[in-house]
Amino acid sequence: MLEQTTKRFIQDHQLILKGDRIVVAVSGGPDSLALLHFLDSNKAEFGVEVAAAHLDHMFRGDESYQELLFVQEFCHHRNIPFYGERVDVALEIERTKGSTQDTARQIRYEFLKGIMKELSASKLALGHHGDDQVETIMMKMTRGASGASRSGIPLKRSFADGEIIRPFLSVTKMDIENYCERHDLNPRRDPSNQKEDYTRNRFRNRVLPFLKQENPHVHLQFQRFSEELAEDEAYLEELTKKKLNKVWNNTGVYSSLHIDGFLAMAQPLQRRGINLILNYLYKRRPSSLSSIHIYDVLGILKGKTPNASIDLPEGLKVTRAYHTCYFHFGELALTEVPYCYELPANDRLDIQGGYQFLLHSSPPAQDLVGDTIYLDPSQVTLPLYVRSRRIGDRMKVKGMEGSKKLKTLFIDHKLPTHLRDGWPIVVDADDHILWVPGMKKSIYDLGEEQENRLVLQFISNHLLGGS
Repeated sequence: MLEQTTKRFIQDHQLILKGDRIVVAVSGGPDSLALLHFLDSNKAEFGVEVAAAHLDHMFRGDESYQELLFVQEFCHHRNIPFYGERVDVALEIERTKGSTQDTARQIRYEFLKGIMKELSASKLALGHHGDDQVETIMMKMTRGASGASRSGIPLKRSFADGEIIRPFLSVTKMDIENYCERHDLNPRRDPSNQKEDYTRNRFRNRVLPFLKQENPHVHLQFQRFSEELAEDEAYLEELTKKKLNKVWNNTGVYSSLHIDGFLAMAQPLQRRGINLILNYLYKRRPSSLSSIHIYDVLGILKGKTPNASIDLPEGLKVTRAYHTCYFHFGELALTEVPYCYELPANDRLDIQGGYQFLLHSSPPAQDLVGDTIYLDPSQVTLPLYVRSRRIGDRMKVKGMEGSKKLKTLFIDHKLPTHLRDGWPIVVDADDHILWVPGMKKSIYDLGEEQENRLVLQFISNHLLGGS
């Protein structure tokens, strides 16, 4: 029977503890009404307090208002504290231009969160049952869910200052209907639950009966699958985070992934790594995002094309540039160009793109970090400048005859296309190119420390390794 099964499920998973104050979200339908009745009937045994909360979305006019009154009367008759509210969700949808489902859900949870805080409640109980779990997992698998999202409805999760719990996940819809009949609950019923316009209803009416015919206890198998998968994913996610932190960098404007380091990770961690990045970047994960997109991202990371790009839902772009992969919304512009800055002596210059320069009028005593060039002040025209590239730029490269185009230099060093316009170029006052930091030095480089020489340091997250 429902009572014994649910009590065992609650105990095994420690869903309810003595002293809990529980708010039950009650629509008036069989599931939530049976849950409210069950918890209230056993509150002394559990050592808890129980209250009911009902939100009328006003979608169905007087019909939905009558449901609010029904729940209110149900609670009044049993001395259950009742908290109800009416919100014109359609008006809010029109005002915010949001989707019906997302807006209604957000308003409902904000209402429930407010009731929990008002009552200092530790638990919010929802009436999802085992059949809901089967339908949810089947729908997610069909749509192409990946990672932890395949595990279906969680039996508990953090919410407000407490937890959401779902004590009925171990019982079926038929168990609940039988419970309602035994206790003369006479719940209200939403006719839209039978319409096959909704995906869930099609799974409920067509797929679920077949599964139950094969195994009447299929809901328990799906619940076990959900719990085991959630545990496995939590463990693998922690492993992935440790590895990912070494190869992924997020600036707030864009995220970059070091491809070689990422591909050295085990393949199961690679899939989860991409999933973690996408979960981080999307404020709310789009329903259209699926495992197919994860494999699309892996495809450009593992592909032989050095420059590639794909579009993901809601404007997120993934751009590969040689050994780095960028995740960004909109165009990937890391610096504002063109620019030109004078290099101050014995001071640090920070410029856009995260580049730093330090110009010393003589070799400093401390060890130097980053890329460095030594210049004879008599052979260059001061002051020195750092600027972005210009059409026709050429440099007399140290150790080479003649001069070389900067465009060719960038290609030879596999500098990503989106970095080229903003890459810093060091010139003197006569616009002679002295240095392309991270790549090549000009014939003006002395190559060794000497007295009365200018020393210029360059530090960058994009350092490619110069010569």
